[in-house]
Amino acid sequence: MKTIFLFIIVLFFSSAAIAQNDNPKYDQALAESLGADQMGMKKYVMVLLKTGENQTTDKVFKDSCFAGHMKNIQKLVVDKKLVIAGPFVKNEAQLRGIFILNVTTIAEAKILLETDPAIKEKLLEPELYLWYGSAAISEYLDAADKIWKTKP
Repeated sequence: MKTIFLFIIVLFFSSAAIAQNDNPKYDQALAESLGADQMGMKKYVMVLLKTGENQTTDKVFKDSCFAGHMKNIQKLVVDKKLVIAGPFVKNEAQLRGIFILNVTTIAEAKILLETDPAIKEKLLEPELYLWYGSAAISEYLDAADKIWKTKP
């Protein structure tokens, strides 16, 4: 009898401990639409953009490539393939910018990066890494589009 009583008590406290880890705000439909796992996370590819080997001084060429780079960023956002992008401040590592791509493999990311003129012309050199982060990071894009006064 003591064994059964002890088992019931252990079972009760175990289920209570598990229940405390459940999120009362959990939205299954949202989690599924974002591709979230049980922890609200998913895989992405992080791209660090470094100064490339092409050190041309042709301003017209560089301006054209970087205008194409910005257009490409916008296209990837519209296609829901780019969830974060932005430049680094000047640094010794020659890091120029970051992308977080909404793809799960390096191979998929490389295909997307082939559409970027600044990368294609080796003005920027990408380093790609698999990254595991919140599936909700893409949700910030709607808010980000509402807070800029002057187009970045």
